Formats: sequence, C-alpha cells, structure tokens
Amino acid sequence: MDDSEFLPKLSQNLLEILDDEEYYDITIEVGNDPNVRIFRAHMVILNYRSTYLRRILSTNKMKNDETLTHIKLPNIIPEIFQIILRYIYSGRISLKEYSNLDIFNILVAANELSLQELISYLQSFLIKNKVEWMKQNFNLIYQMSFENDSFLDLQKFCTELISKQPEKIFNSTDFTSISEKVLISLIKHDKIQMSEAQVWEHVLKWGIAQNPGLSSDPSSYSNDDFNSLKVTLKRCITFIKFTKFTSKEFLDNAYPYKKIFPEELYENSIKYFLGRPEPQRTEPQVIKEIESKIIDSKIITIQHAELISKWIDRLENTNELKNSYEFKLIFRGSRDGFTADEFHKICDNQSRTVTIIKVKDSTEILGGYNPIEWKNNCSYCIYSYGTTRDSFIFSFLNKENIEKCLISRVMDETRAVGYWYSYGPSFGGGDLTIYGGDRRGEVSLCNKTSYCIKTSYEKQIRKTEEDFSVEEYEVFQIINDIRLK
Repeated sequence: MDDSEFLPKLSQNLLEILDDEEYYDITIEVGNDPNVRIFRAHMVILNYRSTYLRRILSTNKMKNDETLTHIKLPNIIPEIFQIILRYIYSGRISLKEYSNLDIFNILVAANELSLQELISYLQSFLIKNKVEWMKQNFNLIYQMSFENDSFLDLQKFCTELISKQPEKIFNSTDFTSISEKVLISLIKHDKIQMSEAQVWEHVLKWGIAQNPGLSSDPSSYSNDDFNSLKVTLKRCITFIKFTKFTSKEFLDNAYPYKKIFPEELYENSIKYFLGRPEPQRTEPQVIKEIESKIIDSKIITIQHAELISKWIDRLENTNELKNSYEFKLIFRGSRDGFTADEFHKICDNQSRTVTIIKVKDSTEILGGYNPIEWKNNCSYCIYSYGTTRDSFIFSFLNKENIEKCLISRVMDETRAVGYWYSYGPSFGGGDLTIYGGDRRGEVSLCNKTSYCIKTSYEKQIRKTEEDFSVEEYEVFQIINDIRLK
C-alpha cells in the first residue's frame, strides 16, 4: 500500500475534529454586520497552517482564567471563510460546486490569510478554466491582481491581455474607479497597441473623474481647478512620453493643460517640439518605442546614459554602441520620497534598472545596474541577496567629464544585490549601500548613513570608505530601442 493512500482518511478525521463541538479552544468572529458568524476551531492547527493567523494568535493567547481565545476577521465573508476553514483542516478543496465569483472571493480571502499554496492553486485554476469570465470582469481581476504582490500569475495574464486589447480596461465603464497604482502600471506598460496621445486622453479622463464637478473643458478652469488636477495627476503625468505625440496632438491635447505640468517636463517637451520636423506616423504605434535622445534626469546627461548602455552590453573597451537603451524614470527621491519604504513601494518587482546617486556636498555621481528584480525582505527582517552575473556599480568624478569614471563588475554572483526593508537600492555586501531608514521612515537617505566598501565587486568605486549623504537619486528602467533590433 502506498503511503499516500492513508491521506484521505487523515483528511476526513481532521474534518471530524473541526465539526466536533467539545474540544475547540478558539472562536473566530467572521464578517461585518449584519452578516456575521462565529466559527469554532483549534489554535494548534490554525497556527501551523496560516502565517497570518499565527501572528494574530501570538498576541491573543488564552488568558489565565482559561477564557476562550476570540479573534475577529471582519474583511472575509463568512460563507467564504467556511470553505477555507475546511481546506485548512483537510488540505483539500473542490471548486466544481462554487460560482466564479465565489472562487475569486476564496482567492482574495486566501491572500488575506497568507495561504500561499492555495493562492497558487487558485490562480492556476482561474487561468486554465475561467478565461472568458476573467475577460468579462477584467477590471475586477486587473485591479485586484496589481494591488497584491502575491498574484503574479494573474498579473502576467492581465499584462498579456492588455497588450492585445487595451480597450478592455481603458474603455470600460468603471475605468475611472481604478486606483492610481493600477493606472500607473497601465501607463508604464511597454507594448500597448495604443498611441501615447490616446493614453494621455484616458489619464485625463481618470484625473477629471477624481475631482467631482471638474469640467472636461480646460478653457473653463480656474487656477484652483488646474491645481486640483495637478495634484491628482502628479505621479501619473511623469510617465507620459509627450515626445511620442505629433505636434498637433501636443497642441490640441497637452498644451491646454500646461499648468498641470511639472516645469521641467513642460520645458523639455516644448524644446523637443520646437526643434524637430514632423515625423511620419505608422500604425499601429507601439506606445513605448524610444524616439528622442533626451533623458529625464537631474543628475546625468544622455552621454552618461549611452556609456552605461555600453557597459550593460559589456562593450566598455570599444567605441561600438550595440544597443541604444531608453532610460525611463520610475523613481526620483526629491519627487517620491527618500525613505527606503518609498523606494520599495515603487521599485519592488521592477527589473533591468539603473540607479543614479548624487553625493551631497560633492561632484561625485555613483550608481549601479541591477538586471533582476528589487525586493523588500521585511517579512523576515534579515538581509538577503539576489543572484546575477550581469550587475555592476560605477562612479563618475563629476557630471561634466564622463571620461573620469570607474566601473566595477560583480565577482560574487550570489551577493550581487541586497534586499532589506531599511535599504534603498543596494549592491553586494556593502559595495554600494544606500540606507533609507525603517518602515516608519524615521531616517532618510539624506542622512549620512550610506557607504561604499568593497566586498562582492571587483573594485572600490569611491576613494574613501567613509559614510556619505544622498543629495538626490533616481532609478531608471532600461528598455530596448526597437529600431536597432
């Protein structure tokens, strides 16, 4: 007899324990009025099956008078919790008897309870068996998946669909109800078959909808109206590539809203349109093709970016430029915040990034290339590493002379990049470490707590190992120029 043949009996016995009314030692209040239900359970099983419940139970242990432990789960529907509770005990779940919406709600609740095995199973089940339903409820699926880092499979499904059918979300009736985070993820998508001017129109539609009473006609706006829209679109507008507009599109669709533009972005756009001939348009236009030789940076120039592009392709000993990469700004300290928490909110799960750092009270520029994703290791509160052979760190003595530079490639591939909740972008075991404070943001990168000490890379990129302060720093995502492919 195979060992696994005993498992069905064990599963059944555990369900019988759940249904037994005599030996339970915890009650769980689930739901909100008027739909509230009390469940009985056993702490030892909950403790080992759910890390979320383990954390709750660690602060709600049985009192000395032997009063039952009682916890509340107001965010979960009682009927859904009953399904999950039986899964927790038996290790089994049959989805055939449940509706598509029930399955979706089970997934949301599984995420709340940190049931990783069930999360993976449910994502796979939906993608394999419920594609049409997910298309019909695309906004619901898209918004939920991109607001939870646990749903990577659903994020991939949505990304592939939006590439081919962007109207599924942009033209939906509830588009204006999506969150800013979801909207930015759409804007940043690299291969949406929709022009940049069309994307801008949808972003404006979303921003106006967030300000009830605001007209869609900017000629009627007061200064307060423009200021309200500017605050609403403060982050979104920086991801719009206005140099992809035709001159007419910019004049008709962007210029009327010039008062909501960041000053530097507006000036760069005007300079671009004044200095270029009208391009020939081919359709469909891929939204994120690189076209102009400009870089949205307060620290480096396009010449620095081209040199770093050569380093990415390992061409530091030649004048040849194999690929011209687009440097897409995704994070700026002075705009988004200098704490490590702000860095991780925006840059986690982003790969192929270049970090550029301006050292305070110095002409020095430091930086590094990370081809893999950034992560926040706050779940374990320990420092961990990402593995890659392609990362490197570098320094420039000043902005004016790019020849005075130094590149240092990784030697210990298993310690290429560092992950910790108190660090911003960090490389090696201290080769370039940007300290950004704890999760409360009590210390920022502006403080003199960052340093460069050679451990995992070929060379020391600074002349000193002393700590330094960060005046400004930027993170760019690297995108191929498809014209050179």
